Amino acid sequence: MLTDKPVPPPVHEFMIDAQIMLTQSQECLHHLELIGNDRDASNCMVNALGTLAERAEARSLTNISGFCQQINFLLNLAQPHDRLHGDALQALSNCLTLLAWQLELIDHRTGQLSLDESEQLSLIDEFASALGVNDLRLTSNPPPTFAEENINA
Repeated sequence: MLTDKPVPPPVHEFMIDAQIMLTQSQECLHHLELIGNDRDASNCMVNALGTLAERAEARSLTNISGFCQQINFLLNLAQPHDRLHGDALQALSNCLTLLAWQLELIDHRTGQLSLDESEQLSLIDEFASALGVNDLRLTSNPPPTFAEENINA
């Protein structure tokens, strides 16, 4: 029986793509540690995490997708205000470390991940606090990213 539901990519293919996006994000973070508030590095990270979020969503990994979207939401708040330095970069690094760990826990046979999202929430709060964001109301559909707004302009 045929359905109109798109078939997600094989787990192995997703894992390769996820590792590429994560590595790219980590390289952008290292660049930001050397040259704070570099717009190119932060845009690169936004794009990599956005792609990872889309691909995770296609695999029904909503907790990974949502985490990437929340990180992007905060990155987009930080960019125009030059807040990507010091504690904010450390918090961002902690988010990427957790993301790497969670990607490692994806079941390679089923492509699924069961986890408690409390660590994600804690690190998002830490990142928001480091950016000076006091009223954090993240939704499942954050506003368009800075890079998306520039593409659509």
